[in-house]
Amino acid sequence: MYPYKSLLTRVLVLSAGIALSGCNGIVMKPHGDIARQQANLIVTSTLLMLLIIVPVIALTLYFAYRYRQSNTEATYAPEWDHSTRLELVIWGAPLMIIIALGAITWISTHKLDPFRPLERIAEGRPLPADVKPLEVQAVSMDWKWLFIYPELGIATVNEVAAPVDRPLHFRITSTSVMNTFYVPALAGMIYSMPGMETQLHAVINKAGVYDGMSANYSGAGFSDMRFKFHGLSEEDFARWVESNKAAGNALTRADYLKLEQPSTKEPVRRFASVEPGLWSAIVDRCVDGRKMCASQMMAIDAAGGAGKGGVAGTLRSAWGDLDGRRRERTVVAALCTPTNPLGLPLEAADAAAPQPKN
Repeated sequence: MYPYKSLLTRVLVLSAGIALSGCNGIVMKPHGDIARQQANLIVTSTLLMLLIIVPVIALTLYFAYRYRQSNTEATYAPEWDHSTRLELVIWGAPLMIIIALGAITWISTHKLDPFRPLERIAEGRPLPADVKPLEVQAVSMDWKWLFIYPELGIATVNEVAAPVDRPLHFRITSTSVMNTFYVPALAGMIYSMPGMETQLHAVINKAGVYDGMSANYSGAGFSDMRFKFHGLSEEDFARWVESNKAAGNALTRADYLKLEQPSTKEPVRRFASVEPGLWSAIVDRCVDGRKMCASQMMAIDAAGGAGKGGVAGTLRSAWGDLDGRRRERTVVAALCTPTNPLGLPLEAADAAAPQPKN
């Protein structure tokens, strides 16, 4: 029986090693300059931490063996309690590692800021001054991805493409819940949030087809919320654009409202044109046109607020003090407030306010 146990253990260990050797291999060997720098940062940080971890583990095993009870040759000093040199080593070495990690993290955080435009397309290859980033607007939905190319006038569902060595500028938002835009070969994870816009500057340096996904759980169809990222040559990318224009339909607001309805395992879809202003309406959460856009609400609030009548000013609130006396106070009235839940004009709201008891 024991030989079988030994064989089973070896098989399990070998299988785990094989599985781990291929697990997320693209994360540490990506084909985009930003992702490559992030992978190098992980390696550098790990090696710096191992400078402490490995000696500590080795010394722990050594001390346990050297000062075991049965070893009578080991020095026994029960009254010993301090060594300045030992204290310097114990505290000094980790402190230097922490300082080094802090410096590397601070520099990399600014250098690899996803909102920061690229300064190079690869190591030793600065960004040419005449190259303009390709803008891609990404929308995470339940449970699919919509990609809009505003400069090209096309859109796709669950597929995105870009020329090799061409800087990319992703503008990312969501329709309902928070998601994460993640192409391991391209760059790190960037969150998408409804009513907000995040950004990512990146570049792909090698032609190929790469996996993209949402890396933040968002409901029942999350596991199928994947897409393909195509790194293409300039010629192949031009053909890809033309094929989208030839095979697709127009993406109007009405089509978008249908598309944003929850669905799973959505096939690749192509749109030959996009209605102007759609992206702004998506971010402003007013695609259907039946409610005020978020930017308009914020503009009204910034201006001091206004009632439905469009007049901002002082609203006399007939609320009583503790002693029952009437008083006036200034209220910033937006579309709806606790004292004006129906968004009535100022005069009507004043008349509808509860009267104090005498």
